[in-house]
This record gives sequence, structure tokens and C-alpha cells, in this order.
Amino acid sequence: MAHLEHTTVAGGAEFALSRMLEAGAPWNPLLLLPPTADLGVFEAVQGVTIRGVGVVQPAGASTRGGTFLLAATARLLVQAAAVRMHRGFRQSDIVDANTARAAAYGALAAWTSRTPFVVHLRDMVDAEALGAFGFTLMSRVVLPRADGVIADTVKTLASAEPYLRDDAVAEVIVSASGLRASRGPSTRGERSPLRIGMLARLDPWKGQELLLRAFAAAFPHGDERLELAGSAPFGHEGFRHDLGRLATDLGVADRVEFLGHVADIHSLLESWDIAVQASTRPEPLGQNVVQALAAGCAVVVADEGGPTEWVTDDVNGLRFAPRDLASLTTTLRRLADDRVLRRRLGETAASTPGLLTDAQVAEQTAGFYRRVLRGRGR
Repeated sequence: MAHLEHTTVAGGAEFALSRMLEAGAPWNPLLLLPPTADLGVFEAVQGVTIRGVGVVQPAGASTRGGTFLLAATARLLVQAAAVRMHRGFRQSDIVDANTARAAAYGALAAWTSRTPFVVHLRDMVDAEALGAFGFTLMSRVVLPRADGVIADTVKTLASAEPYLRDDAVAEVIVSASGLRASRGPSTRGERSPLRIGMLARLDPWKGQELLLRAFAAAFPHGDERLELAGSAPFGHEGFRHDLGRLATDLGVADRVEFLGHVADIHSLLESWDIAVQASTRPEPLGQNVVQALAAGCAVVVADEGGPTEWVTDDVNGLRFAPRDLASLTTTLRRLADDRVLRRRLGETAASTPGLLTDAQVAEQTAGFYRRVLRGRGR
């Protein structure tokens, strides 16, 4: 089984693959990466053969044009040829592309091959999520070649279905998120100060700015604290500085903490009273949502996209109007003022149906691979 990945940077897709492989995937995995001196999120993965092949795939190809886009296209073609010629590709029963970029060169490599080709979809298939160039590749090259598609939510899969072959195997399987059962919300609601957090990479569309403004509006004074956990990969290093300056301008810098990448997310989520997902475009899933649910946090999500498949308003979390500062502010204030509500939502969140361990995700994925192979007569 060959897995294609275009980067080792700490992103959601990369964590999902590394967690699934670490959980003891019931197949013999080979990970094909572009050349890199740092294995990043895959450093700790055991029992997996990792090989560097092709050329480096820099970030930004889906949003930048001109010379950069031409160079990125050339890199994709070189990578496709290198992957196609690699012995691991030729000998694999299935080739699985873990990201949209990997799917682009993986589809080109698989076009002249009889090896079944599988795509993991973790973004909506539209120009807003993938960029114009990325959407064109996905809709015209990748999905028409795919023998199987794994999507993280129903909405993600629905966005891809118009471009799939009739005989393609398609299934919704939640991404491996490192879920661990909550130790219980016994101290939530009793400790002080109230801690509100977002677990997401620093990226303008992930909604950190919206949450920061809502926090300042809901708690202009007091001891409530906001924690933003996540690094700033993929060219967004300057966004961290912009957020810090905004916190100062809003007068809450002394109560806002930027944690950077956090390895022990379980302890982090156990320390939060409220966990927020506030993406400013429809989120396909957001591993932070299922992670916060499993941890027993009071969860707040934007009322659109994949998170609405997991969070039922006023049952296991609260929803707010997407991109609406006033709605998010009111929701935060409501939770802060109602300790009983926070406790009830947290207790229900931890028992949300469908939350899977990484090992369970691996088993479901293995079953999917078997269906793809049967569909190709193998």
C-alpha cells in the first residue's frame, strides 16, 4: 500500500495520516514523500517504510499565479513521473493520495497504470477551498481517475460526487484525530478563570481573528482567558504577528496567549472550558471539532459545513451564525454566564455517536480498500 504525501509540515491531513499509521494500520504501508531533510509529523511513525522521491512541492500553488504557477505545474509533472517510476508505486495494490496536491501528481502517475488509485478528500471540492488551479486539477484530472474516494464528511463527499466515475467507490470515514475518552468534566465550571480556546493552524480563514474580536467584545474586562493553539505553516507566519497586534489594539493582550504547536492536545483540551471552531468558509470537518467533543468541552461551531454533522445545537454544543461577530460574541457570553449549560453540553459532547479511535479509523479504511480491490477484480 503506497501513501502519497506532499509535505511533512504539521497540517491536519498530515496528522491524520500519521495517527492512522501509528495506530497499527492492518496493511503494509509505504509512504512516498518529496525529498526532505525533516520527516516532521512522520518522525515518530514506526513500522512504515518512508522513501523520498521526486522534487520539493512548495506551498501556495493553488493561490498564486504567473511564474510561480508555471513552476508549480512543472514540479507536479516531474513528481508524477518520479512517482510512476518508483518501484513502490508499481508494486502496490493501491495508491492512496493523502492531500489535494498529492492527488494531483498521483492521478497523473496513475493515469497510465492499472494500479487502483484512491483519494482522501479533506477539503470541499470548489474553487474557494482549492483555488482555481487546484479546483481545475481536482475536478478534471484527479476525481475522474479515482477508483475510490474517502471523504471526512457527507458534505465533502457531496461536493466531489459530480466529478466521480459511476463505478468509483466512495465512503465517508472520519479522519484519525487521536481521540481519547474524556476523563470527565468534574472540574469544569468550578475552576477559575474561564478558559476559551481554539485548536487550529494559524490561517486567516480558520477564524482566529473573528474569535479574538468576539472575545474582546464579550469580555472587555475580567479574568477570562483566550488560548490560540497552532503553528503558522504554509506561508502564514506573518498572521501570528497581525493577531498579536490586534489583541493589543483591542486591549486584551494580557489575557490572550499564543501557544504555537501543542503536542499534548489531550491535556490542553482538558484544561479548556469552551472550545471554538470559527472558520470563515465552510469547514469540511475540522479535526479540532471531534477532538473537543471527545474531550468533553463545551463546543461552539459555525453553523455550516462539516461541523454541523457533528454538533446539534443546544444538545452537544452550540452553533453561531457563520462569520457573524455579534452571534459569536453572544454565544460566548451565554456560555460564560451559564455554568450548568457548559457542564451539560460537555457531558453530552463526550458521548457523541460516531467518535472513533485511530485504530477504528484504520479498520474502516482497510475495509474500504478491500471494496476498491473487489471493484477492480482483485
